[in-house]
Amino acid sequence: MSVITMKGISKSYKGMRLFDGVDLNIEKGKIYGIIGPNGSGKSVLFKMMCGFVFPDQGTIEVQGSELGKSKRFPDGFGIIIDRPGYMANKTGFENLKELAMIQNKVDDNKIAQTMELVGLQPQAKQKVKNYSLGMKQKLAIAQAIMEDQQVLILDEAFNALDADSVENIRKLLITYKKEGRTILITSHNQEDINLLCDEVYRINRQHLELV
Repeated sequence: MSVITMKGISKSYKGMRLFDGVDLNIEKGKIYGIIGPNGSGKSVLFKMMCGFVFPDQGTIEVQGSELGKSKRFPDGFGIIIDRPGYMANKTGFENLKELAMIQNKVDDNKIAQTMELVGLQPQAKQKVKNYSLGMKQKLAIAQAIMEDQQVLILDEAFNALDADSVENIRKLLITYKKEGRTILITSHNQEDINLLCDEVYRINRQHLELV
C-alpha cells in the first residue's frame, strides 16, 4: 500500500536545481534510506513530503490526498528536519508537553514513557539550554514518536548520539517497522543505512537512483 507517491517532481532551491522529473513510491511498513552528498537535496526532498515546501512541478500524494490541494500538511507524520527549536528555559518534559497540547493526543504518562524510551529522564529539572547535543537529539526523536506517528521522516536522526543510544534507536525503528509504520531516514553513517533500510535511493544529478 502506497503511503507517499511523488510524480514528476522538479524543484529548484535557493537558485540551485535539485530535482528534475523525480518519481518515488513509498510503501507502508518499510524503512527507506535517502543518501547523497551534502547539498544534494535530501532535506528538501523530506520537506516536500511534509508540505513545508512545494515542488515547482509534479504532484505529491500522501495516503491518496494531494499535498497543497486537499491537504496542506499530512496527518500522522513524525518529523526531524534541521534542528527543532525548543524553549531553552524549560525542561525536556515541559517542551514535549507544550507540543503535545497542540493536538491533545497524549497524556503526561505517554510523554514520560517516550522520554525514557529514548534515554531521557522525564523528572529531570535540567533546562534544555543546558542539554548536550546528544540529549537535544533524543528530545527531537521523542517529539517525532510520542504520538505514535505512523510515518517517520528522520533527517540525520542519529546525529550526536553515543554508540549505546544509536543501538537503542535502531532497535526502536526496527520494532516500529514490524508494527507497520513507514520510516524514511538519512544518515552520514553507512552502517545505519545498511542495517535498517529495505530500499535505499541515492540522489544523483537531480534524479533518484535505487541503490
